[in-house]
Amino acid sequence: MDGQATAEILRVLEKLPDPRRANACHKLIDILTIALFAVVCGADGWKQVEAYGKAKVAWLKTFLELPHGIPSHDTFGHVFAKLDPDAFEDAFRRWIATLVDLSGGKLVALDGKSLRRSFERGWDKIGMAHMVSAFVEANHLVFGQVKTDGKGHELSGIEQLLKSLFLKGAVVTIDALGCQKSIAQAILDAEADYCLQVKDNQPTLLAKLQTVWAEAQLEHFAGMISDTAQSVDGGHGRIETRKVWVLWHPAHLGPIAKDWPGLRSLVMVERTREVNGKVTTERHYYISSLDARRSAAQFLHYTRGHWSVENNLHWQLDVSFHEDQRRIRTGHGAENFSRLCRIALNQLKREATRPVGIATKRTICGWDNEYLLKVLAA
Repeated sequence: MDGQATAEILRVLEKLPDPRRANACHKLIDILTIALFAVVCGADGWKQVEAYGKAKVAWLKTFLELPHGIPSHDTFGHVFAKLDPDAFEDAFRRWIATLVDLSGGKLVALDGKSLRRSFERGWDKIGMAHMVSAFVEANHLVFGQVKTDGKGHELSGIEQLLKSLFLKGAVVTIDALGCQKSIAQAILDAEADYCLQVKDNQPTLLAKLQTVWAEAQLEHFAGMISDTAQSVDGGHGRIETRKVWVLWHPAHLGPIAKDWPGLRSLVMVERTREVNGKVTTERHYYISSLDARRSAAQFLHYTRGHWSVENNLHWQLDVSFHEDQRRIRTGHGAENFSRLCRIALNQLKREATRPVGIATKRTICGWDNEYLLKVLAA
């Protein structure tokens, strides 16, 4: 099998601890390799993984041992339900860290997503898996993920993810849920910078920001160190204008500024949308550890770029990988299958020789073994 990067992925998988008894009939690396290849090629569940293996068994035997043939879908489900998700995630992070350079202030967006059909009982959705992912906006790659105890526990997942990622030099964005002093400090401890949205969960800070910006605009920013930038785009009867203002002196907030670790800048984004003649305006407020070496235009990029995690990760996982329709509900199965999908998505995005969508690339991988290896080696 060709491809240094392909071999590297398999070396990472080969180091995972086997959750089964010592005399299990199928080799763990065979199970993991078939599952990864099948997911890249379009498999959305364990029955499809088994079907892929049986369809490709002659080719797979050229580099896998397969002493007892292709495992059953029950075997795939059993192994991934028991596979240690923390060990799998640690191996994934060590591998992806060799592919991603966060220097120069690259944006890392943190956000959560529920696996909507991962609950164990149809009448009880408490067990639904909820994943928090870190997404590198510059190259649209998943950098890491953790499972939380549910949507209401995202904050603990964010804290866990921040402690485990190598973020030196990055700018980390999180929506209003992550606007916490402990989160800000964790980002600084990782030698990164933060840009955190402020909403009603920080009412005192939000009210103070609104007052500061109202006074600044009323006084035309007299005596203030500030910068502004604007972007306009649209189409199909829609025009959207985004304007950002940045203040570089957080002391304008008063004593509350000292409560936020590393705070250096205050940000307001005004978004005006005109759709078929109807105009709406929204204002959003942020705090950041970035200093005056960053321009307002860069802040506009960071605040807008955060939502790329929705368009380039969550949307892709739902549309191209059918994540919200998947019914894997046993043990760690949903979390580990989700991680296979994120590995596949990373590699499909990195392979740029075919200008087609992710779903089409998955189909081509299923038809063409050489292209599959090319994707995994991208």
